[in-house]
Amino acid sequence: MHTELVSEPGDPDRPNEDFASVGVPAHGQGGTLVVLDGVTPPRGRTGCVHSVPWYTARLGGALAELAVSRPDIPLQKALSQAIARTSAAHVETCDLSHPRTPQATVALARWSDTAVEYLVLSDSVLLLEAPDGTVAPLLDDRLARLPRALLATDEIADARARNREGGFFTAAADPSVAERAVTGSVPRSRVRAVAALTDGAGRWVEKFEAGDWADCLALLRKEGARALVARVRELERSDLERVFLGRSKTHDDATVVYAEL
Repeated sequence: MHTELVSEPGDPDRPNEDFASVGVPAHGQGGTLVVLDGVTPPRGRTGCVHSVPWYTARLGGALAELAVSRPDIPLQKALSQAIARTSAAHVETCDLSHPRTPQATVALARWSDTAVEYLVLSDSVLLLEAPDGTVAPLLDDRLARLPRALLATDEIADARARNREGGFFTAAADPSVAERAVTGSVPRSRVRAVAALTDGAGRWVEKFEAGDWADCLALLRKEGARALVARVRELERSDLERVFLGRSKTHDDATVVYAEL
């Protein structure tokens, strides 16, 4: 197995809110990858005394441990237990009912010698490459289906759409949100590579339209994860008229995990 992991902050003067890990069980069969994208709150209002990086480190660490040590439980249950464990760590000090309590998107994959399981919650993405080179993007597109103007201009509307029916879901304080994740499993024989990207790296496809997801995975295979992030940064710097970026931040945290199985 060959793996690459690259995570770069959007602003070198601010902490990276992404989390990424790759795990291999002690018995040496299979593996896992976990990628979280922490949600930056408006003006720092979260009802929580902890930072977003604190939350993503806690949740990501718990999820990585559970996904590796408990191969017998579904990924949804692993996420639910990781959220519950993280919530218990700060329920006494923080208002976890606040709609902007620290939260994150999730992309999670676990493979054995027989199957590749996956879970996606919100706008991070997983890519599965078949032996013939076909690439299947695994997406939770609920956020993408909401009116962008609504989310860009109205903080109250955004809060009402977040973790609500008819809106979109992120991993926050409620363990039951794991039931909302996009999940599935494919035979191990049908997957030769897996990649996970936060939306800061997925901009290469979703915002700048520099290629499709198959082109993205081909770039990862040929030039590596760091090359993809470098290309995203170049496109961000070149969009002086904000034709592609629009109201989005110029640079976002960008994380890529690539694994050849």
